[in-house]
Amino acid sequence: MGEHVIKLPDVGEGVAEAELVEWLADIGANVREDEVIASVMTDKATVEIPSPVEGKIIWRGGDVGDVLAVGSPLVRLEVDGAGNVKPGEAPPQEKKPEAKPEEKKEDKKAKQDSSSPASGGGVEAKGRDGGGQANGKTPPQSTALTALPAREGAQKENDRVRDRAGEQTSAPKSAMPRPEGEKPLASPAVRKRAADAGVDLRRVPGSGPAGRITHEDLDAFFSSDGETATARGAGYTRNTLVKDVPVIGLRRKIAEKMEAANNRIVPITYVDEVDVTALEDLRAELNNSRKEGRPKLTILPFLMRAMVKAISEQPHLNAIYDDEAGVIHQYGGVHIGIAAQTPNGLMVPVVKHAEARDLWDCAAEAARLADAAKSGKASRDELSGSTITITSLGAMGGIVTTPVINHPEVAIVGVNKMQVLPRWNGTEFMPRKVMNLSSSFDHRVIDGWDAAVFVQRLKALLETPAMIFIEN
Repeated sequence: MGEHVIKLPDVGEGVAEAELVEWLADIGANVREDEVIASVMTDKATVEIPSPVEGKIIWRGGDVGDVLAVGSPLVRLEVDGAGNVKPGEAPPQEKKPEAKPEEKKEDKKAKQDSSSPASGGGVEAKGRDGGGQANGKTPPQSTALTALPAREGAQKENDRVRDRAGEQTSAPKSAMPRPEGEKPLASPAVRKRAADAGVDLRRVPGSGPAGRITHEDLDAFFSSDGETATARGAGYTRNTLVKDVPVIGLRRKIAEKMEAANNRIVPITYVDEVDVTALEDLRAELNNSRKEGRPKLTILPFLMRAMVKAISEQPHLNAIYDDEAGVIHQYGGVHIGIAAQTPNGLMVPVVKHAEARDLWDCAAEAARLADAAKSGKASRDELSGSTITITSLGAMGGIVTTPVINHPEVAIVGVNKMQVLPRWNGTEFMPRKVMNLSSSFDHRVIDGWDAAVFVQRLKALLETPAMIFIEN
């Protein structure tokens, strides 16, 4: 028998580190060649890491939420044969966790108590091992290699704190639902048994790896009368639950992006109303007469084509500002990021070279990228390289928004909801379909006048949509 060390591979050009977002194999598990053992995230793209050999996992190089350097040890396997660890070569050292702040305080108090006359003195109390301290951008996460997954670890820590304080929650643990949209993990047999019994698995705590629900968990739920407890807790009761949610994975990437935008960019937001009655009439006609296989048009491809036309007159808005080097990189190609809400959080897939795409091609590519982002299959290349961004909340778009610029870009165009409102045409009030464009610009490099000219040009093109298709 030998040992084989799997290192974090190069997951993308220019990527020096990646965040560990999921373990798909536990310590002690036997994995086959090419079986996925972990998932890591970089630039909001999730990359699966397969095992190049068959073997048994005896060591893992981090916990969910840890940021690992490319080339650092990820997993150690026990394999048949010699493996890739040479005889006499020291294997990767396991990380020794440090005590958490509150546990250090307990240790200090224990030492003081043990040295007092009442405790007999001369005996030093030993502190418990806890999670690691935050280092750099990495949030406080346990670095113990045998630690539970993040959700289980956080729950057990909450339970331990409440037990120490003598607190009681208003509802039993079995009645606590999982977060909205989180799918409980369970085998088909467990799911069928729960469905036959009319049990919502979201209310059943799981004791297996990554919170997986087992038959024993169902038995415990039934014996504790979980459904009845849920019904009893339906009245007005005090809820003292405090849930710790680690900021990891995509949520961390979003937080870092927003922090960079807030710290570096000085924004100006310009809002104007657009009458899209004629545009909506044209869109309906094109959808009714579209050829088979063509996508259904939304307002998005019209806005994309209008932006391409407006940018040709103001190319300095299609740019990235490298504020550290003091250089504005102005692009000829219009690469439009489309902010998309996914089950895991906000992602921005990029329609590359919109200037070379017609209306139907813009619609098809935007739809393809949105589906890839929502299913988690968007590649790193599809989520990077934008030069200007569109953001929209659809029917919930509100009347006015203040879009956050996708750093290091210099402009973002926000679409607000469409409404039918009375508008004066000079002789009478008429019902018109109107919406606002709320657009933000980096005021360090884009003057307010230029921002206004750009939005007014978009307004003119959208209100007279035939101009979108007329070449200068």
